[in-house]
Amino acid sequence: MIGKLTGRLSGTQTPGEVLIEVGGVGYCVRTPLLALDLLKNSGSEISLFIYTRVAEDALDLYGFPTEEELAFFKQLMSVSGIGPKTALGILNVADVTSLKRAIAAGDSAALTKVFGIGKKSSERLVVELRDKILFVSDTPGSVSMGSGTDGEVVEALMALGYRADEARRAVKESITVTDASVNERLAAALKYLGAVKHG
Repeated sequence: MIGKLTGRLSGTQTPGEVLIEVGGVGYCVRTPLLALDLLKNSGSEISLFIYTRVAEDALDLYGFPTEEELAFFKQLMSVSGIGPKTALGILNVADVTSLKRAIAAGDSAALTKVFGIGKKSSERLVVELRDKILFVSDTPGSVSMGSGTDGEVVEALMALGYRADEARRAVKESITVTDASVNERLAAALKYLGAVKHG
């Protein structure tokens, strides 16, 4: 089972597929369209977290730049009627944060209108994933992307160009006052990130 590939980007195949050369072997990996630009601009070496699908007539690799995207991809496939191709199609139309926000809010209409997901599929996504999205982690001090002030701060940091993992770590490490406002939490997180960068 392949869990991660790190190698040289040799090019793109059909839309939504990249070719990664690892040790002289080229792996064709399906990846969300939203990740393609990131991969193309990342330099000669890239890393993707891999989901391997083994079927009777095929072995398909699905790759994601972050573990969060891979985990969400697997969550989507846990919904009845949604396989890997459909899950990838959903990730092609919106980023993980926006999809999680809509699901956590129970907004199946937004999933249908904004993201182009069918009505039945969007309703199933909300019903089956809403609780999982709202309670992404039970670890004390961890940050959920589902809702709440911390989620807003993480989203704001990502909008400023920080990676999701950097943003979550900054929120977790820098915020000590639970009733601080979004602006106060954002300022604290940015201060932490600045200290880490120059530390």
